Amino acid sequence: MQIERDGNGDFILDPVEIAQRFGLAPKDFRRQQEQGLVKSTVEVGEGEDAGTSRLSLRIGNRIWRAVLDNEGRVMREELNIARGAPLRRDGKP
Repeated sequence: MQIERDGNGDFILDPVEIAQRFGLAPKDFRRQQEQGLVKSTVEVGEGEDAGTSRLSLRIGNRIWRAVLDNEGRVMREELNIARGAPLRRDGKP
């Protein structure tokens, strides 16, 4: 996967490819995006990681992360499931 940047430096991801990463149909991914259910963060590498970026997208309890080189190529990626907070003794979160 190649990830591009727009004139503002923002990352542009192919929604079809990202939908596939989450196991969603593109229309379902777009619907969740329109509903504000897709959250994203970007971290810029420092020190020995300078020149890299880490993108994270979260939908519900699923988190996709990719580390990019300075050309926007994905060096590695992963999809994880976030665990819920453990219940307290009284059964409440």
